[in-house]
Amino acid sequence: MNKILYIVLVLNLFLYSCSNESNQTKEGSTMINPTLAFKPNIIWLVAEDQSPNIPSFGDSTIVTATLDWLASEGVCYDNFFSAHPVCAPARASIITGMYANHIAASHMRTGPWYSDNVSQQAIDIYTERLSATGIQPYEAIPPAEAKMFTEYLRAAGYYCSNNAKEDYQLRKTMTAWDESSNKAHWRKRAKGQPFFSVFNFEVTHESRIWAKADDSLWVDKNLEVPVPPYLPNTAVGVTDVRRMYSNILEMDAQVGKILDQLKEDGLLDSTIVVWYSDHGGPLPRQKRLLYDAGIKVPMIIRFPNKQFAGGRDDRMISFIDLAPTMLSVLGIKPKTHMDGKAFLGEYMRTEEPRYIFGATDRFDELTDRNRSVRDNRYKYIRYYMPEKPMIVNVEYRKQQPIMQELLRLRDEGKLTEAQALWFRETKPAEEFFDTWNDPHEIHNLANDPAYAEKIAEMRQACEEWVKDINDTGIIDEVELLKKLWPDGTQPITADPVVSVMNGIAEITCLTEGASIGYKIITPSVNPESLSWNVYTEKVHVPPNATLMAIAHRLGYKRSEPVTWK
Repeated sequence: MNKILYIVLVLNLFLYSCSNESNQTKEGSTMINPTLAFKPNIIWLVAEDQSPNIPSFGDSTIVTATLDWLASEGVCYDNFFSAHPVCAPARASIITGMYANHIAASHMRTGPWYSDNVSQQAIDIYTERLSATGIQPYEAIPPAEAKMFTEYLRAAGYYCSNNAKEDYQLRKTMTAWDESSNKAHWRKRAKGQPFFSVFNFEVTHESRIWAKADDSLWVDKNLEVPVPPYLPNTAVGVTDVRRMYSNILEMDAQVGKILDQLKEDGLLDSTIVVWYSDHGGPLPRQKRLLYDAGIKVPMIIRFPNKQFAGGRDDRMISFIDLAPTMLSVLGIKPKTHMDGKAFLGEYMRTEEPRYIFGATDRFDELTDRNRSVRDNRYKYIRYYMPEKPMIVNVEYRKQQPIMQELLRLRDEGKLTEAQALWFRETKPAEEFFDTWNDPHEIHNLANDPAYAEKIAEMRQACEEWVKDINDTGIIDEVELLKKLWPDGTQPITADPVVSVMNGIAEITCLTEGASIGYKIITPSVNPESLSWNVYTEKVHVPPNATLMAIAHRLGYKRSEPVTWK
């Protein structure tokens, strides 16, 4: 039996009870046709801005006690990729299971949509920041069928909490989470309720390279660290690389505290623990680029009772696969509108993808439209704006001393050949790399006739992908905004309509794709203490109770709440 089938078989044996039906695999082994027996809890532990710079993925510079333990008891995924090499578009793809450039969310950022209460000051800041681009702050508007996938989990009875980063390019629907705040925790759920809880760790974010420059290190101040060839191996460069490893160790300790709480509650072996990073590393020529340093990330999954402990999985997996996979492992059929496919569970994909796709568009005030295609070895990158410099010289990144060092070396004519590639005044139309022999993607093989057939194949795959998803990033953003917000005005979700007969309420909304939330309020209950229930079917309203309903389509303004007594 091959490794992948073995992992899936054992997972299904644990997660599901067995029916009397079975199928024969190609190897002649029996694959159980499962039915759901119990609902495991799920925890996501999400680091920011981290490439696979830990021992379990081959980098022995530091010892990450928590993650080393997690890897020894779980499975390491060696070919896991963000669909976008920067935070907000990456998180838009995670929460919807759809590419950000499919749902008009690939521009970093569209606006200050971090909470339900966006201040006018925040909007004014983004208005000024985006003024050079000719656009106003806006929310991305996905197709009507798109939902935040946690809504499906909540409808299935799960308590869903997020602590605390959102950054989805659009405001969350009120039905997405039971709680999303810096106090959110599974411990707030009802007794015995299964949960899906997310914890985000910002200490590895690129900003912490300079913000923590004066803090004491978690590593030895003289630790020798590997410096990639595209970065300066100077005192300044080494200092920032060492700070990156120090931040990883601090994140490792923070992850350990959450896992300790899980153990204290006796929940470790009824919980699927997923640790990963939201995109590639924090240093220059990593984040924001479609090289592997920007999109290839580590992921470790620990399954209940240490199933497959110490295993490795080398399948090609994308961020868009996370949402359908979470549904699949809970026995919920993934939604057909999702771009991703489940890689585990009852609805696991029957064919492995041939390629992983990636995209970049605007970063803050600068636009640079690029697309990538990767198989398990080769990387193809298409540059739609080859007349522009290779580097997207965003102001935010210049706060890093190592970035300042690169700019100094450039101005003094002291860059190495590998470093100078990032500072080319124009880009090639295409790049093509052999990632096995050139992991830093330094040697462009796009003009090598030996690879002409493979390049043509991947070029065609890129073109087909752009067409298949109706790529919104290909459209000029000013024109895109005119389509999303006609006359510069954000669409508004229609108010829900409540119909009650014999104490049974039906709630509808005229806005296609709107999520509907409701609360049943009794005289002794403070409505502010209640989260919005996900409306999926008619509900009973007890005597003397008040029904409150609200509607919200992603990217639209929310409706006004409607009450019925």
